[in-house]
Amino acid sequence: MKSGFPDEECNDRCRRFRENKITLVIKSRIIMKITKFSPHCITMLILMALTGFAIADSPHNTLTVEEKNAGWQLLFDGHKIEGWRSYGSNALPKQGWIVENGLLHKQAGKRPGDIMTVKTFENFEFAWEWKLPPKGNNGVKYFIIQERKATVGHEFQMIDDSIVKEADSSCGSFYLVVKPRSDKPVKPMGDWNHSRILVKGNHVEHWLNGMKVLEYECGSPEIMNQVTKTKFKKWPNFGEKVRGHILLTDHHDPCWFRNLKIRELQVD
Repeated sequence: MKSGFPDEECNDRCRRFRENKITLVIKSRIIMKITKFSPHCITMLILMALTGFAIADSPHNTLTVEEKNAGWQLLFDGHKIEGWRSYGSNALPKQGWIVENGLLHKQAGKRPGDIMTVKTFENFEFAWEWKLPPKGNNGVKYFIIQERKATVGHEFQMIDDSIVKEADSSCGSFYLVVKPRSDKPVKPMGDWNHSRILVKGNHVEHWLNGMKVLEYECGSPEIMNQVTKTKFKKWPNFGEKVRGHILLTDHHDPCWFRNLKIRELQVD
């Protein structure tokens, strides 16, 4: 099934290419003035850089003009935790979730509880980057509602697959319900992974490092039948589409987040 959603990874690479191309052209003119390099030599240096030898990343936790025009909003700016709260409280936990070197850090060995967005979302594209240590475990949940009186929702599983026994609880899965494709491009623990969740109508997609690793339809017979085989069967209507919060889970393991951003989508 072709979703029609844009490839965030591709858009990000194109954005960084354009920005660095402009920067390199400006710098090349300065180099020509202060060195004896010929114009031909400068041109070769630029081509080497543009083809991957020296492309610098754009600042983290920021939005480009194109992203702003497309409706993206930051959920973390690298300086403070705003727009998030504890489940069942209007305040953030007093410990355990901190800002450290521009990263949102869930500290190891502390159990402050999950944090979720203040706002709720129905149709959206949510993107983030995350890092776990070896054998680490965490996750992002969506469709979180107060009526359940528990942090139960659909979960994008973030985990070291070396400790996983079943595919439906592996990295990128809709935890316990839909397994991801087997050739998913997950990076080693300790490296940064990039994830996306797309929700449009009843259609949902999970993306990992530029690849769509699964898709499903909320409320479909396949999903509702699988739910009956899991611990979620005791929650009425679990598996159906709801408007809800996005939640970052609290596990014992440390976890780091950056570039959390979201845009709401229109449904025809």
